[in-house]
Amino acid sequence: MKTASPTGGTTATRGSKKHHACDCEPYEEEHSKKYQSMKKYHIDGERFSTLEEFYEEVSRVLIPGAGWGHNLNAFNDILRGGFGTPCEGFILIWENSQISMSRLGYTETVRQLEHSLECCHPSNRRSVKTQLRNAQNNKGTTVFDWLVEIIRVHGVGGEEAEDNVILKLQ
Repeated sequence: MKTASPTGGTTATRGSKKHHACDCEPYEEEHSKKYQSMKKYHIDGERFSTLEEFYEEVSRVLIPGAGWGHNLNAFNDILRGGFGTPCEGFILIWENSQISMSRLGYTETVRQLEHSLECCHPSNRRSVKTQLRNAQNNKGTTVFDWLVEIIRVHGVGGEEAEDNVILKLQ
């Protein structure tokens, strides 16, 4: 199942229930040897409180010195490799992810959706308004969920699994 994202695209969900970040390990045992040799990047949830600050952390850790769009679509592109990240994949270790889950929760989601509503294409306004109402009522996906889902699309079982990005929440 897919749900609309604030950018007008879609976000994958599993079945009728949203796949939450902490539901499962992102890699299987048979991948453990490859896992050990993959490049590892660490982002720290203590270092950011907003989506914009998350983008700065991505810049600092994943692609230092590289210019990029600082939006969800551009973040998705970075995960494909070749923008300073290894084309053969990598492990993204998200330290203090519980802090990020809180900081990038409904308050930040409302802020982001209000901004999206101001600048989105008119054909997306109804969807963004619905998402905004849900977020104001502490329902639906959060900024944290958006980011985790984007990362998971590039890992085992994701639509772009060939990118071989493994997310490890700590």
